[in-house]
Amino acid sequence: MKEVERVRNLGAKRITLKTGAYPMRELAMAIRWSSDAEIDLLTIDGAPGGTGMSPWRMMSEWGIPSIYLHSMAYELCERLAQKGKRVPDIAFAAGFSSEDHVFKALSLGAPYCKAVCMGRALMIPGMVGKNAEKWLRGEDGGLPATVSRFGSTKEEIFMNYEVLKEKYGSEVDDLPLGAIGLYSATDKIRVGLQQIMAGSRNWEVQYINRKDIFSLTEECAKVTSIPYVMDAYKEEALEIIDA
Repeated sequence: MKEVERVRNLGAKRITLKTGAYPMRELAMAIRWSSDAEIDLLTIDGAPGGTGMSPWRMMSEWGIPSIYLHSMAYELCERLAQKGKRVPDIAFAAGFSSEDHVFKALSLGAPYCKAVCMGRALMIPGMVGKNAEKWLRGEDGGLPATVSRFGSTKEEIFMNYEVLKEKYGSEVDDLPLGAIGLYSATDKIRVGLQQIMAGSRNWEVQYINRKDIFSLTEECAKVTSIPYVMDAYKEEALEIIDA
């Protein structure tokens, strides 16, 4: 509480806290104290996760797996809200890398989860872009087969190069290819998420809710409280049959 007050007094307009794949007690501490301190965003990072700087065992095997941790988070946020307490905006993280991951995370944590964080998933295309810059200069043996099959120039390799050229004109030639790789990856996620949202009739992110997904196993249903596939929308289905 003192640290939040100190940072606010320094002029910070928004304050966030990131927590890791800890047990439910520590998760409850993070959620309740973030509520009491009125921070703006709490990021809950499950396992597996990490940027690559952590020990491999830590990233792969330690801590609470994300679907369990994020289900705990929803339960605790729901309980806090029912008591009339403010729930800070929540962000989920932990090995997410694609648009369906984003949709499912937002759905599982709705209405409290407002964002999805990615680490390695976005660092990788950035590094590939950075390496492509060297390969195109003929360094390190030139373009590897995994890249050259897409083309031999940056315009051919990066599908968003022309998009950025339309936006920035000749300045695009000065952009690092790592940045263009990162842009291309995020644009792919953006378009994919828009397609899933359109297919599920969610025209804005705020409309994504827990009824947009179902559990494929009974164990998953028990953990998440998301209905099992054989039970999802069953009442509505029976009403149609019995009408």
